[in-house]
Amino acid sequence: MQTILLKDISQYLGQEVAVRGWVFNFRSSGSIFFLQIRDGSGFVQAIVSKKEVAPEIWEACEKITIETSVEISGTVSKHPKKEEYELQVKNLKIIHVAEEYPIGKKEHGPEFLLDLRHLWLRSSKQWAALRVRNTVINATYEYFNQNGFIKIDTPILTPTACEGTTTLFEVPYFDLGKAYLAQSGQLYLEAAVFSFGRCFDFGPTFRAEKSKTRRHLTEFWMMDAEAAFVNHEGNMKIQEELICHIVKKVLEKNRKELEILERDISKLEKVQAPFGRITYTEAIKKVQALGSDIKDGEDLGADDETLLTQDSDVPIFVEKWPRQIKAFYMKRDPQNPDLVLGSDLIAPEGHGEIIGGSEREDNYDLLLARMKEEKMPLADFEWYLDLRKYGSVPHSGFGYGLERITGWMCGIHHIRETIPFPRMINRLRP
Repeated sequence: MQTILLKDISQYLGQEVAVRGWVFNFRSSGSIFFLQIRDGSGFVQAIVSKKEVAPEIWEACEKITIETSVEISGTVSKHPKKEEYELQVKNLKIIHVAEEYPIGKKEHGPEFLLDLRHLWLRSSKQWAALRVRNTVINATYEYFNQNGFIKIDTPILTPTACEGTTTLFEVPYFDLGKAYLAQSGQLYLEAAVFSFGRCFDFGPTFRAEKSKTRRHLTEFWMMDAEAAFVNHEGNMKIQEELICHIVKKVLEKNRKELEILERDISKLEKVQAPFGRITYTEAIKKVQALGSDIKDGEDLGADDETLLTQDSDVPIFVEKWPRQIKAFYMKRDPQNPDLVLGSDLIAPEGHGEIIGGSEREDNYDLLLARMKEEKMPLADFEWYLDLRKYGSVPHSGFGYGLERITGWMCGIHHIRETIPFPRMINRLRP
């Protein structure tokens, strides 16, 4: 008799199999036990008929509690009314009887659930969200592998900040002074493109800003990509292709998960190229007309991003931002030096910014002048300036937040549910 994973149970109709997992719910009619089993890959209802099993099997069923772990064997059958499969139990072995489970069927507040995050992960919606996250990760790797990018692992401990040190975690570093937990791998990836042409990284990043919004975490996962000989327009095209690929893969691989999450998949099915495009100036005028009190020269807030995409089925690029509110490494617009060739990609349905990118400044003198203007410690960035001295070329890049994209795919309001163990300014446990 074969031990199988529940995701494959439909392939064994009419056959006797064994499964191992946890009882996440159960009920009894007196002569029949209905056990809801999960094994990490899927779910099944196991039916135990008192008259069909040995007395000791029935006695074992009576000991079962929520989250009791079991090994069950039986015959696979099809539900008479649904596209679901069941297991007609012949044998059952208890591996461990769980103590009274602290998460009940009643509504619990988020703080209670986050305190029990190690157990909350077992709930069907959390299971579904993190499986979607896994698909987003794999789809990202797949797209880059198919399009000539190589993965480069950039450092987490850095001597300098990518965009200033005020919101970074500072740590002592032996006799060398201060180091910082990385906020982005971008600068190091820029060095790598002069060797590999196209590259990306993917890993944890850290921001010490004291934000409590539903879109912020203290520790989150970020993907950065850089490409040589790619301009601002080409950069947006890569982003558009990547997001379309991710959406396609989620729709292909996570139908069951999206159903559990009660996600309206028709929204995702509409996400196809081309994406919308609007300049920063046009965006400010649009949201002002819709009631925002934002002023020209200010960054878009979460409410502004929601207003901007409320009538769009696809993400929208907001491009050509004022240089004063964007990073020093962004290339200036040759048609207007007060603007930069950068873009933010705003997801629809109120999910906000998911990607930030730009063409990078490739001229040594212009980059040096911008860094002096911002009073940056030039000695710390000498290696970065070197990239503009030895074979500089036009190049562009972008970064996305994994939790924000996962939240959008899942239709989850708060991104703290899209990472296994969220870290926020008021939470470091479990």
